[in-house]
Amino acid sequence: MEFQAIVFDMDGVIFDSETKVVECWKVIADKYNIPNIEETCRECFGCNQIVAKEKFLLRYGKDFPYTELKKEMSDLFHSRYDKGRLPMKPGVIELLSYLKNNNKKIALASSTRREVVTRELRDAGILNYFDAVICGDMVTKSKPEPDIFLKACEELKIEPGKAFAIEDSHNGIKAAAKGGLNPIMVPDLMPVNHEMKELCTVILNSLLEVKIYFQNLCNNS
Repeated sequence: MEFQAIVFDMDGVIFDSETKVVECWKVIADKYNIPNIEETCRECFGCNQIVAKEKFLLRYGKDFPYTELKKEMSDLFHSRYDKGRLPMKPGVIELLSYLKNNNKKIALASSTRREVVTRELRDAGILNYFDAVICGDMVTKSKPEPDIFLKACEELKIEPGKAFAIEDSHNGIKAAAKGGLNPIMVPDLMPVNHEMKELCTVILNSLLEVKIYFQNLCNNS
């Protein structure tokens, strides 16, 4: 296919952040005796904080102090990984540079809040690669609804069918597919299941493999 744009998820795709979030939630869970926290975190991957709160309350009850504990977890996370300390996934710079050098439009579609997204991209020195940055607090509906991907395509002024979406979460792949983009799954903490195989254009092990995939597409077009 002739593609014009790539829309990246951030957590678990660009940054190795989902493992770090789970680690921080485990600290909070140990402190307050919260069971099955890792399983709960997995359910929330790709969701914005409104949907994540709903999932926590559904599992732990309506009196669960999600807002307070989420802040405690978030403070711990930022104390550990702000100021450029959040590790990037292998191949991020290589892939972004390749896409930019080949005149492909690049967007970000992250369920994380805009303030956090902008800071993390800037601290990592990669913010300028992106032509559009769409965040969870800029759309009404969270992944797995397609709104964030459709807004990214609108900002880039391209048709969804001419864009790839790179995701690691099931919610993200569902959202990209529902929006008419071409989903690429690069698995992180979520396993590849039958539904993901059905929805994805291709499943690759790393962003370095994604770069090779795009090189082959361009060479054969």
